[in-house]
Amino acid sequence: MYFHFRAATSEDIPVLSELIAASVRELQIEYTPEERELALATIFTIDTQLILDGTYSVALSEEGIVAGCGGWSKRRTLYGGDCQIQAIAPELLDPSHDAAKIRAIFVHPAYSRQGLGSAILARSEKAAEDAGFTGFEMGSTLAGVPLYTLKGYRKRETITVPIGAEKTITIVRMAKSANPA
Repeated sequence: MYFHFRAATSEDIPVLSELIAASVRELQIEYTPEERELALATIFTIDTQLILDGTYSVALSEEGIVAGCGGWSKRRTLYGGDCQIQAIAPELLDPSHDAAKIRAIFVHPAYSRQGLGSAILARSEKAAEDAGFTGFEMGSTLAGVPLYTLKGYRKRETITVPIGAEKTITIVRMAKSANPA
């Protein structure tokens, strides 16, 4: 299947929120239903800074349906969105020694297992490289770890993230070089 990509805009936020909710509810089965719902209210939300920075993309199906989204960041924040419990780190990264953050890749369940997640990842990495970054880092959900491992990312640490109601979920900090040896 062919997908068309374009920069996300603030007008996309309602549709992207629906896509993220569907993706999390159906594909993030490593987390309990309660964890998924709490995370949808906190860390699995839109990060409008990515849209404002022009580093977040929308993937459209051949029929023009929003099938996925994702991007990268030149800021310190590793994961999450506008509603997360932990403080957002808006400071700019230095491409000469910091890794770009690969952020918020979600695929609608109707388009999963069709290479879309890989395509979003590749576009995000390419855009970050074009901006001068030579390494990438992400906070992966448990469901994403196998794909990112396949794409050359290596686990750095496991992080416990608060999602509200005194609950947490686990994400995995992963990294890779733009030009792996």
